[in-house]
Amino acid sequence: MDPIILKGSASCRWDCVSLGEVMLRLDPGEERIHTARTFRAWEGGGEYNVARGLRRCFGMHTAIITAFAKNPIGQLLEDLILQGGVDTSLVQWVPYDGIGRTVRNGLNFTERGFGVRAAVGCSDRGNTVIAHSQPGDFDWQHIFAASGSRWLHTGGIFAALSPSSASVANAAIQAARASNTVVSYDLNYRESLWKGIGGKSKAQEVNRELVSAVDVLFGNEEDFSAALGVALDGVSKDFSHLPVSSYESILHRVAELYPNLKLIATTLRTAHTATQNDWGAIALYEGKVIHVPQRPVEILDRVGGGDSFASGLIYGFLAGKDAPWAVQCGVAHGALAMTTPGDTSMATLSEVEAVMRGGSARIAR
Repeated sequence: MDPIILKGSASCRWDCVSLGEVMLRLDPGEERIHTARTFRAWEGGGEYNVARGLRRCFGMHTAIITAFAKNPIGQLLEDLILQGGVDTSLVQWVPYDGIGRTVRNGLNFTERGFGVRAAVGCSDRGNTVIAHSQPGDFDWQHIFAASGSRWLHTGGIFAALSPSSASVANAAIQAARASNTVVSYDLNYRESLWKGIGGKSKAQEVNRELVSAVDVLFGNEEDFSAALGVALDGVSKDFSHLPVSSYESILHRVAELYPNLKLIATTLRTAHTATQNDWGAIALYEGKVIHVPQRPVEILDRVGGGDSFASGLIYGFLAGKDAPWAVQCGVAHGALAMTTPGDTSMATLSEVEAVMRGGSARIAR
């Protein structure tokens, strides 16, 4: 495995750009979706959450490549993104037809879960603008060659939105590679997104092609099996509750199948209840395993924990830290992100560093 080599910040407008859909998340708080009468609005999306975490927690310059229907919901999403400090200059705006028959903005209803009641998500994202996007809708030369970004992040959620979204992701990845931009990809397998367009076989076809062109791969115990079809002798397709040695074998197997990869990382999660999880990570970099053992964490809102792990890890490399530090940063940031509501992180760098040092939860005065 080759090392990750980053362009200098002086030659780039952005430290990281993310390509993906941003939805309006409607959160019933402590109630259930089907019984709630009030909802709190957030913005969120698997790829966007990484750019948001890098900007708000770690002070990196980031942008989101996406598209919105030009109506009040799209303007609300823009306002929420701006509050997080992410550059919206790459957002494409499409005229709204007045009813959403041709283009619309996506909605995501998410309840947090508690105890034995698991978190529940119900998305309403058909016919969204970004799902209809085509490779030629974005000026990749301007983004990666003229303006410049040190890192591109995208993933399997965006690739599953429509038949054209995978080709958009491929166009972005190829343009980024041509400009020596590091590319990361989060498999983020979602059965609900793939089942209507070919299921696991289609997911594997699409993801295999895209993963063969990226530098950094994120996944969890389900992703490697469902999204890539990675199978190991003696290991069931359900990778949960595996010993660390089995995860090491999985990472090495993925590295053998995709020699282009420079880093492979997965979070380790054992969910005892919706609010009591064990949380850690394991990664493979330059042929060496980096393991952050699981530790108990209490969870308020688990959505976005994996995205915050990714942004913490990416920050480590952008900041010039070594790989073990980057993985530990990702674990700490992901743990903190799950202590607050919403998809995106509310943590600060000092809080992340305190968790990395093993700091306690005593009140800070």
